[in-house]
Amino acid sequence: MSKKVAVIKGDGVGPELVNNMIRVAEAVGTNVEFIMCEAGAQWWEKNGGDSLIPPDTWETLENTSAGFKGPTTTPGGAGSPKSVAVSIRQKFDLYANVRPIRSFPNTQKPLGDVDFVCVREGTEGLYFGKEVQLTDDVFIAIRKITRLSCQKVASYAFEEAVRRGWKSVVAIHKSNILKLTCGTFLEECNKVKVNYPGIELEEYHIDNIAQQLIKNPQIFNQKVLLSTNLFMDILSEECSALVGSIGLIYSANIGDDYAMFEPAHGSAPKYAGLDKVNPVATVLAGAWLLDYLGEKENSKAIFDATEKVIGKGKKLTYDLGGSAKSSEMVDEIIKMIR
Repeated sequence: MSKKVAVIKGDGVGPELVNNMIRVAEAVGTNVEFIMCEAGAQWWEKNGGDSLIPPDTWETLENTSAGFKGPTTTPGGAGSPKSVAVSIRQKFDLYANVRPIRSFPNTQKPLGDVDFVCVREGTEGLYFGKEVQLTDDVFIAIRKITRLSCQKVASYAFEEAVRRGWKSVVAIHKSNILKLTCGTFLEECNKVKVNYPGIELEEYHIDNIAQQLIKNPQIFNQKVLLSTNLFMDILSEECSALVGSIGLIYSANIGDDYAMFEPAHGSAPKYAGLDKVNPVATVLAGAWLLDYLGEKENSKAIFDATEKVIGKGKKLTYDLGGSAKSSEMVDEIIKMIR
């Protein structure tokens, strides 16, 4: 029986990238049924309202096995809705946002080969989204931290280390300044660590690790980096530079009984319709989705084919040093699968 996936094509380059992901999934013979949904800034600009996600899309998300989201634009300014990704993470309690950071063959490696995983708490922190005006010139943002979410995301990080056969989780915080919020995060990490005697818990302050990732990123190889929502949002973007292009960074948002997959990069509206943007992050997010839904062989076939295409270096997009169109690189991945 086929599993159903809600697919949000998104804004900017999102629709063309998602179409390419579906082409690859179909080429590998997936049984997944992709159900198209609307959401994002372009939909909202036409329809208005207090959400970037229409009610029928919420209904589709609730009645599918998982979700897939192309890059979406989030409007700025007071009164505009929260992002599509944040809305879905909070609605389905997708507490673990996961980004593998791994060097590919034949790509820029500005600071050498890296291989680690960023795990970010996905539902709270400053993304709780509550800001308050106290006076004409005083504004505060609320950083919501709960023990339960810290415990869940820490457990995910340790389980990820077990799955990969790695021996270390790195907790990133600023508990010397944010004594209650970061202090609670750290306490919960230490409580979870008791259940994993074979795995070390390292601690880094956020400012120090930002420096260490440039100075000596290899000290984090084969480790799971774990932090709160905004800290890891920023750090994982820094980490993506270590593999030469954010166009290679695929991402998952995982909860207890639902998950949503997406490329880590934005909607790049200036490139919309140009068939130019690196398709790898979207294609591999789709491959990870198939793995999550039990199609492990199909998933592996896509990962292997993509790695071979990058390694051969003949059909690569501009950010990888080539001149191929996005669709041409995908054609090459499909050829390699077949």
